[in-house]
Amino acid sequence: MRMREVPMRYVKANQVGIVLFVLLSFVFNPLVVLGVLWVVQVVGLASSGKLNLFVQIGKVVLTGKGTETQAVELQRFNNILAVLFLSLALISFSLGWVGAGYVFSVMLLAAASAALLGYCVGCTVYFWYKQLRAGRKIGF
Repeated sequence: MRMREVPMRYVKANQVGIVLFVLLSFVFNPLVVLGVLWVVQVVGLASSGKLNLFVQIGKVVLTGKGTETQAVELQRFNNILAVLFLSLALISFSLGWVGAGYVFSVMLLAAASAALLGYCVGCTVYFWYKQLRAGRKIGF
């Protein structure tokens, strides 16, 4: 059985969008900016990436034929983590817990930035998750 894959240029387009919007949330109203980012990510997650605004922009702007891909299952897991951190940030800001809102925002920013630089935090978490589900010990 062949695993479904997504081109890395689309993954990177989404990561760039996340980084830009989180940075914008530090300058403008975080509830509004992160709310828009949350909608983009949830719509993308619900449509398996097909309706993700950043991926759509990437399809127009990024015309390269790179062969690097990422498994759809892994991309979905990473998007779930992004939505989780965005949800926690939005809930925190909504409750007036500004410090917690910024902590969750910075965590998402750090993960997306690290992924752009070549280290996927979500991939590591996914690996640990799969190891635990398989009943294997995780060595540190």
